[in-house]
Amino acid sequence: MSTKADIQGFDISAFSAAVIGCGGLGTNVAVHLAGAGIGKLLLWDFDGVELRNLNRQFMYTEEDEGKAKSLVLANKIREYAPDCKVESVCIKIESISQLFSAENFDIVILAVDNIECRKIVSDFCEERKIAYINGSVNGFYGTAYLCIPDKTPPLEATGALQKSNGAVLSPSMSVGIIGALEAKLATDYFLKNPHSAGKLYCYDGETIESLTIKEETKRD
Repeated sequence: MSTKADIQGFDISAFSAAVIGCGGLGTNVAVHLAGAGIGKLLLWDFDGVELRNLNRQFMYTEEDEGKAKSLVLANKIREYAPDCKVESVCIKIESISQLFSAENFDIVILAVDNIECRKIVSDFCEERKIAYINGSVNGFYGTAYLCIPDKTPPLEATGALQKSNGAVLSPSMSVGIIGALEAKLATDYFLKNPHSAGKLYCYDGETIESLTIKEETKRD
């Protein structure tokens, strides 16, 4: 019987990822990584399923309304990819000390629209020297960035931690593309493909382009 590694030509079953956020981006990230054969996932979200979000959070149905997204998604990923070990956490992230559950994962993937959460998680990853990926979507525009501490500029250098004008609802196509791109960047990291790290991938509704991020030298 052929395995996923045989079919795809690569094997990521020895790797693990912590996905922070189980909304539109997070569901896409989790499904793509599970489908690609990742060995272990941690799914983290404090919120519940809402009917108004179902257009872009395709793993949930009306029957899931009000249920914890991380728990529902974990159960569905287990059904979809039985070989993948799945854990879930349903706690709002408000400090670095809460992230101990993510310390033993190979990479942390941010799939949130909350800047404070992004900052806490990025600080945690920089401090623990854990690779991390951030995905952001605003309408038909989106970005994805793979950061490897001490090797690439931190997330702050991309502008992803700057104050925004508020969340903008995004169509399913945008979150699908950026979520898939985050999963691709994670796979690049697992397979030691260095070309995608430190580049900000930008989607404008038509094309995807990459910008090499350079950290500004601090002046005295």
